[in-house]
Amino acid sequence: MLSSPGSDAVKEPAPPPTQLPPARRGISAPRIGVRHLSLLGVLAALVAVGAITRPEQFLTGDNLQLILTQSSVIGVVTVGVTFVIIGGGIDLSVGAIVALASVWATTVATQEYGLGGVLLCALCVGLGCGLVNGVLIAYGPMVPFIATLAMLASARGLALLISDGKTQVVTVDSVLGLGVSDSYVLGVPPLVLVFAAVAVLGWLVLGRTTFGRRTVAVGGNAEASRLAGIAVRRQRLLLYLLSGLCCGIAAFMLIVLTGSGQNTNGNLYELDAIAAAIIGGTLLSGGRGTITGSVLGVLVFTTITNLFALNNLQSDVQQIAKGAIIVAAVLVQKGRKTQ
Repeated sequence: MLSSPGSDAVKEPAPPPTQLPPARRGISAPRIGVRHLSLLGVLAALVAVGAITRPEQFLTGDNLQLILTQSSVIGVVTVGVTFVIIGGGIDLSVGAIVALASVWATTVATQEYGLGGVLLCALCVGLGCGLVNGVLIAYGPMVPFIATLAMLASARGLALLISDGKTQVVTVDSVLGLGVSDSYVLGVPPLVLVFAAVAVLGWLVLGRTTFGRRTVAVGGNAEASRLAGIAVRRQRLLLYLLSGLCCGIAAFMLIVLTGSGQNTNGNLYELDAIAAAIIGGTLLSGGRGTITGSVLGVLVFTTITNLFALNNLQSDVQQIAKGAIIVAAVLVQKGRKTQ
């Protein structure tokens, strides 16, 4: 009925406050814990294999330190890739970005500015490549697969052009000093500490901040996220910027580790990072994943590589094994989704 002129006007109910949409049916904490425990079980099994096959080489402090150091560089890249995949994207260019950043940061002109110049250059190159990826994907007409594949080819080519196919040796003592034992903190290499810091920060951002919740929401249901008021395009841009930043950090770590910059650096890092994220429980279609799982995935892959090297198995066998692990992890994900 229409209200009379003298009566109070009927007030419209206030719209509900904007909330983050439910991305997907999430995984309960116990199930996540079981997955992490299963990865720890795999690590324990690998340690047992190493102890049986090469006890005098595998069970040493130096080898453990080697595994952790080798995990550090690819581990930082994997943190960035995990965010991108959870957000519903993919980044095939991370290895090439690491190569480009390491080459650009070790040119003679850059090294004249010392440690700060090398570090800043590596970070800026990583962020710049991430920005290009993000703009093409979030605001352009390109899907993540094509955009990052184009970046992979372009960054590799530019790295080859800058280096002229030659190894660029680092001459800055302060950079080289970070890789020697005198710089270790309580016996722990600085690169391992950097990886730990990035992993903890990534864990906090993903699980304890609005940015992390928006990442999960966008990856789970981008349209619902848009209707809920989330700036989906901006979120995707930020995710690729984050991935690029992680590549820049990894490039500097690789420079410290090898004392050089090469256009072949970061070869197949995209495969290793994506594989580590997948076996760690990150859903390829987005909306689900943990930093803890990805870190454990990195440790599993690095330990496998270490065991293969100690047992004199060729690199092609390693790649076949990694491919088989990826297929198995995806099949497990498919099986869980159908349950």
